[in-house]
Amino acid sequence: MTIYNKAIRDKIPEIIKESGNNCNIKTLSDEKFLIELEKKLDEELIEYHESKSVEELTDLMEIIQRIAELKEIDNKTLQELQKQKAEKRGKFKKNLFLLETDEKI
Repeated sequence: MTIYNKAIRDKIPEIIKESGNNCNIKTLSDEKFLIELEKKLDEELIEYHESKSVEELTDLMEIIQRIAELKEIDNKTLQELQKQKAEKRGKFKKNLFLLETDEKI
């Protein structure tokens, strides 16, 4: 048996069983799952850096949305916060790259 000890998507146990294998899972509290999702976020970011796969970006988005839910922030609020930040600081549309400044940003 291979030990994973990591957050997984909801259908993974079914997929494992359908493939003829067994697995042990447990359900974590929201607080503990949040910690594991934050670890999973790091893992998926590394996987994206290695593969540059759009599929990895979707994993990142899914994890970010669930983290927001666990922090009791709905998608509408998250989008509004994103909009406010964009209005205040801009987006990343112009491909700007800061070389240096006297001011700490």
